[in-house]
Amino acid sequence: MKKVLAILLALMMASMCMTFGVAEKASIRVGMVTDVGGVNDQSFNQTSWEGLVKLHEEDPSIEVNYLESKTDADYQTNINTFIDEGYDLIICVGYMLADATREAAQDNPEQLFAIIDDSTNADLPNVACLMFAQEQASYLVGLVAGSVTQSKTVGYVQGMVSDTMNLFGIGYITGVKEACPDATVLQYNANNFGDIAGGNTAAKDMITKGADVIYHAAGGTGMGVINACDEAGIWAIGVDTDQAHLAPEHVITSAMKRVDVASQDISKAVKAGTFTAGIHMYDLSNGGVDLAPTRDHIPEDVLKVVEDAKAAIIAGEKTVPTTVAECPDFTLN
Repeated sequence: MKKVLAILLALMMASMCMTFGVAEKASIRVGMVTDVGGVNDQSFNQTSWEGLVKLHEEDPSIEVNYLESKTDADYQTNINTFIDEGYDLIICVGYMLADATREAAQDNPEQLFAIIDDSTNADLPNVACLMFAQEQASYLVGLVAGSVTQSKTVGYVQGMVSDTMNLFGIGYITGVKEACPDATVLQYNANNFGDIAGGNTAAKDMITKGADVIYHAAGGTGMGVINACDEAGIWAIGVDTDQAHLAPEHVITSAMKRVDVASQDISKAVKAGTFTAGIHMYDLSNGGVDLAPTRDHIPEDVLKVVEDAKAAIIAGEKTVPTTVAECPDFTLN
């Protein structure tokens, strides 16, 4: 009898594991927690939220809401607010929320989470890590920058140094150097995703040193970079979303990262009962990253170089570096 009960208990527990978090639902609520860049950062927070708003418009049974984090002290508070209010899925935007997400996920094993740009929580059974091959898109815009620069000096402003963020710089510098081997790449770590003034100052400093193209991977800080480029009449390169509208005459392109699509995908999965934890990778092959659709300022011959490189990456014929060791010209630390 004890043996039979043990077998039944094991089968019941296995069934619970298989069905946990994957029951199809008629409606769900999705809560998004921003990083300090805020929901109007014109970058990945805003793009994530716009993706959820569009999803709700298409399917009203998916209710969406967001909470802004003014400082990193707000991360845990905002996450707990959504937990207390019974949201089905909590999406945390950015690797800076990794620790807060981990703590909340471990303390609330039945709560489903998704986090953008963090893989450290991939071992947790209730966390989906939405990752992007940002080095691929950055490589493509690097080819553009290296091809159009006339001063052979370009700039790069990064929001913060981390393995994830470094991928932007590594990809960009690789592309620049491939298109213009003797180019100088000026680099600056803003150490902040919400410092518009700081981004503006950094870009102006690069411009005085001869930069005629500047790429930013700095969230809201990048708005200052684009403003400085627009004022100086040089090319800016946006990030995460198509940022051409911020300076139509001087944003030559943007390295797109479809956080909107990723946020929609994981939300749909929760509603459909197909949520899976672990790493969800978005890259050139599945449209998760790409050059922005606004390409009016890119010369046709340069665009062909970019498209050929993109095809080679998708075909597996070319691999973009992902480590500092593979890109010694990357100097941020």
